[in-house]
Amino acid sequence: MNNTTQQLIKTMFSSAGKLTLFVLLSIILLLSIKALTAPAIEKAERENLLNTFGQVLPKALYNNDPLANTYTINDPNYLKLLGTSQPVTVYRAFKDQQPAGAIFSAIAPNGYSGNIYILIGVYPDGRISGVRVIKHKETPGLGDKVEINKTKWVLEFDGRKVRDDNDPRWAVKKDGGDFDQFTGATITPRAVVGAVKHALLVVNDLGERLYE
Repeated sequence: MNNTTQQLIKTMFSSAGKLTLFVLLSIILLLSIKALTAPAIEKAERENLLNTFGQVLPKALYNNDPLANTYTINDPNYLKLLGTSQPVTVYRAFKDQQPAGAIFSAIAPNGYSGNIYILIGVYPDGRISGVRVIKHKETPGLGDKVEINKTKWVLEFDGRKVRDDNDPRWAVKKDGGDFDQFTGATITPRAVVGAVKHALLVVNDLGERLYE
């Protein structure tokens, strides 16, 4: 092996060593940054979630941490009514250890442009404390009126209960029910009303089990 080859091999190993060291240092740096920022990120996400909860169930009504007191819905029949096949977490609110309400999500699978994701708050007696649409792909200027920052339409749910699956009030006015529809966009409110109605049927059927 001549000197030129030896020098080339030496250079290659040196470069490889420097690259390996650089990669290791980068990984250590990234892990350190993640370790330092993770608590702050987790705290921000937690506060954001609690603030969202506050929109569907007033914070003044409970003094526990609903994120730490949950109930998981696994029954396939209930999940079908909630528009999903995945377990649904119910966040339970208590005031001095007495049930104050429950917060959970549901999906309207029949929106005009696909799934409409909904957050629902319910009092222990089955009345709705609040509804918010948290994600959708509905048409801007038409279907997006289900958003609270666009119109007050979702406030029509506040205080309502559902008797059974045949409750005629739980439909848009075009279908003979109590809820307003949007001009040129009936499909979206119809989907949301149906999803919230089905969610309440689940709550009614679970009854006190929801807070055990």
